Amino acid sequence: MSIETVSIDLGNGRTIELETGKTALLAAGAVTVRQGDTMILVTACSANPRPGLDFFPLQVDYRERFSAAGKFPGGYFKREGRPTEKEILTARMTDRPLRPLFPDGFIDDVQIMSTLLSADGENEADVLSIFGASVALSLSDIPFAGGVAACRVGRVKGQFIANPTHSEMADSDLDLVYAGVAGKTIMIEGSCAELGEDDLFKAMEFADGIITRLSAAVAQLVAKAGKAKRSYESHAVPADQLQAARECCQSKLTAALTIGDKLTRQAAVKQVTVELTAAMAAKFPVAPGAAPLNIKGTLEVLTEETVRKLILEQSVRADGRKLDELREIGAEVGLLPRTHGSALFKRGETQALVTTTLGADGDSQEFDVITGGTGKKRFMLHYNFPNFSVGECGRISGPGRREIGHGALAERSVASMIPADFPYAVRCVSDILGSNGSSSMASVCGATLALMDAGVPMKKPVAGISVGLVTGTDGRRVFLTDILGSEDHYGDMDFKVASTRDGITGFQLDLKIAGLDLAGMRQAMAQNRVARMQILDVMEKVLATPRIEMSEHAPKIHSVKINPERIGALIGPGGKIIRGITERTGAQIDINDDGTVNIFACNGKVLAAAVAEVQAVAAEAEIGKIYNGVVKSIKEFGAFVEIFAGQEGLLHISEMADYRVNRVEDICKMGDSVSVKVIDIDERGRVRLSRKAALAELT
Repeated sequence: MSIETVSIDLGNGRTIELETGKTALLAAGAVTVRQGDTMILVTACSANPRPGLDFFPLQVDYRERFSAAGKFPGGYFKREGRPTEKEILTARMTDRPLRPLFPDGFIDDVQIMSTLLSADGENEADVLSIFGASVALSLSDIPFAGGVAACRVGRVKGQFIANPTHSEMADSDLDLVYAGVAGKTIMIEGSCAELGEDDLFKAMEFADGIITRLSAAVAQLVAKAGKAKRSYESHAVPADQLQAARECCQSKLTAALTIGDKLTRQAAVKQVTVELTAAMAAKFPVAPGAAPLNIKGTLEVLTEETVRKLILEQSVRADGRKLDELREIGAEVGLLPRTHGSALFKRGETQALVTTTLGADGDSQEFDVITGGTGKKRFMLHYNFPNFSVGECGRISGPGRREIGHGALAERSVASMIPADFPYAVRCVSDILGSNGSSSMASVCGATLALMDAGVPMKKPVAGISVGLVTGTDGRRVFLTDILGSEDHYGDMDFKVASTRDGITGFQLDLKIAGLDLAGMRQAMAQNRVARMQILDVMEKVLATPRIEMSEHAPKIHSVKINPERIGALIGPGGKIIRGITERTGAQIDINDDGTVNIFACNGKVLAAAVAEVQAVAAEAEIGKIYNGVVKSIKEFGAFVEIFAGQEGLLHISEMADYRVNRVEDICKMGDSVSVKVIDIDERGRVRLSRKAALAELT
């Protein structure tokens, strides 16, 4: 197999290079993607369908090797372990734009592996993974429509940049990850600094131009090195069985699906399933040893048809709302007595209970960084989705990929509204108590209220909502505000946007169709904004501004500014001084390089004691000031007196008294307390003391 390469110009002097035919030759499709010195290898493989499987088992994984950046993994085990949050989020972003491009009825196992091989610390690998996965599938014999490409868009000083570096992103007010085909969006994800809908739309138009260029280059590569797509057995429900199911229970299913209450609706659908099973067994008897009828799959297809038909033809939603109508919204704050802040946000049957916890800077999350960026996070939002939130039993385990993804979306939507100089580390936890659509956006609203309830000085409240889409075969499309779980499952889109009143802060788009044109994106954004403003109206009636006083259970904080040159004295040898202060007082102390010392304590008494000790240690000698010092050493010419921790001065024998002193020991001994006045500090910082001057001033 020959090696084939293609290079794509992104503008601003940067390129993406694709290469196939050199590595991973046994995979169905493989490509290396390079930008700068950041390189990833993406492979695609497939296997025959597993018996009894009734869904498409696409598995996408992204992994970073520390060796890619010339680093060792941190910790005791010098080997990469379970995937990090960054790896999970990149795998999710890689997965989502691929799914709509596989054919219906295709359920072969497909596995995508993206591996970071080289990291230059400036060029991010996540969009390369998305792009590379599409290229690897396009090169393979796996049935895949292809054409999807991905890029990141930043905006610096009003100018859009394709695949910006980390240095450029530090000055960007937009982080847009965009995946699509020419003229159509399939997936977007990211955050921005209160950009308006017009600005975000312009960024998508810019991204579409890059996508068109990337897709054309991939087509050239596939023409040179691509494999012919293989045939496959479709596992779609047979047409005769589907028609029989329509005749059997179409009217009953329609009635069940228009019941407003979710649990009642589920019970009614379950009864229809029982009747359908009996009717289908009688009409399509199964021979011994043959595969059983796919009743579940049949009902799934029929339910999707019914939900979509009701919306498209009659504008009927399951709970009776108008197409652009929000469900009833409610909120409550301060409901948990011992937390630092709490809020319960409700939208229909979706409930998010969010708590806020404040801590010291040392409570921030630290993590190893391979591709660049910061290794410390002071604001965290964690999302939990227990089984009971949908009325089900299930396995109880740690957070899954969905929970991590939803938490990350809510986190970045809120994070920019917490002031950068807020001295606390902040953690929000969103526990979903009930779920029937867009619990991640409920988490955004609940987190805003919980943060303000805790007294976090939020710049502005943030609200979020999702807009869905149902498209017809005739080209008609209907956008739905505040989608239910069933409208998400059976519809074509889940477009989540969070914002303040002044602009967008976070967004995420998932599509189940092979793209939505930019005009449709604009319409969805406009409809979403109207709903967000209505939600903000409700939230502001509950709590319009952050509380002035924090909870009595929140840690107290006091900031002290010291000379950065005194940081070493405050820390002490091996951390002895600062460790001693924390052990004696029980306070927690964080020191910044600029000399800012943040002192955290459980109550005012502990705080005052810690502040006094820090000020005593970090104080600087002042000419003309009197100190009560301790004699540390005796010399023939005088004594060295410690006026405060880490600061000694020379008390010359001539400055010990207003008369001639013959021996130092006649005035003081080791360990004696002595009042001294600072009479001089030379250019090297050496301090001269006078007992004589101190006594004259004190008497």
